[in-house]
Amino acid sequence: MTTSVPQLDIVAGRARERFDTLLNTIADNFSVSRRSPILHTPAEHHLHFEDVTFPSEDGTPLEGWLVPAAHADTIVIVNHPRYFSRSGLPAHVEPWRSDFGATGNDIEVNLVRDIAILHDAGYHVLAYDLRNFGHSGAANGGLTSAGIFESRDVIGSLIYVRSRSDLQQVKIALFSRCLGANATLFAMQRAPQMFGNVRCLVACQPLSPRMALERAFERHGLPIDLMDELDRRIKLRTSFGLNDMSPINAARSVRVPTLVYQVHADVMTRPSDVQAIFDAIPDHDALPKELFWIHGTTRRWDGYLHFQNEPNRILAWLERYTR
Repeated sequence: MTTSVPQLDIVAGRARERFDTLLNTIADNFSVSRRSPILHTPAEHHLHFEDVTFPSEDGTPLEGWLVPAAHADTIVIVNHPRYFSRSGLPAHVEPWRSDFGATGNDIEVNLVRDIAILHDAGYHVLAYDLRNFGHSGAANGGLTSAGIFESRDVIGSLIYVRSRSDLQQVKIALFSRCLGANATLFAMQRAPQMFGNVRCLVACQPLSPRMALERAFERHGLPIDLMDELDRRIKLRTSFGLNDMSPINAARSVRVPTLVYQVHADVMTRPSDVQAIFDAIPDHDALPKELFWIHGTTRRWDGYLHFQNEPNRILAWLERYTR
């Protein structure tokens, strides 16, 4: 990362002012995330559930739902994408429609339906809000770190499950999405001992921030040469550079069977990024992994809706490694 701004210096007049404003806007929006409300609960599916709160690894209070299933011997711990809460994202209404409409993601995503499917398949479910999202506590000055700070929440959820007398003997599977998937990979890198009895991982649409920002540059007409300057501004806000926040190196620490899936033509990233994350996951007979692509859409949100629309492949993966 450079410490000067030569590429911005050579841009003159109004173009420079526009680029400077856009860089600051992108850096600000990248560093802090708007919270979304919890508009749905498992009660809509006639499910018994418990409102729970538990500490992250660093003590940040996390809010969630525990949805028990009769005679279940496995719990699926579910987290969520950036900007979402455990209940989803109301991107069909303002201000989220304006936030995501340019990428076609102006539809509601109701993630509670996923909880109902997992419950009906015979799993306990713990769904929780990451720090700075939903009803969970504010932490780290409200900064979003692409999974670095949020990895503490993944570890907190594992500690919580193991601390409950009614869950100490259950098997654990993880269903992690986007920011939540990145956080899981960073947690596996930093504290591998916490994943000793985790049976498998489903990772929905993990993402490298640099790639997402490159696509944002394309939409805004920003020269790619200004990426180093954006990197500098983000580091001044968060203390992390874009390469620090890439989950690719962390993926090398995965030690559980892992299923990754992604919208192939997602306008917010490129297939090469998810492929690189997947390729970094160790691959041998004792550690199976799979990657599948969702075709026929450019909308990232369709990836988050995939499980509730076509659950069989993911349910089969969970069953294979937990039953």
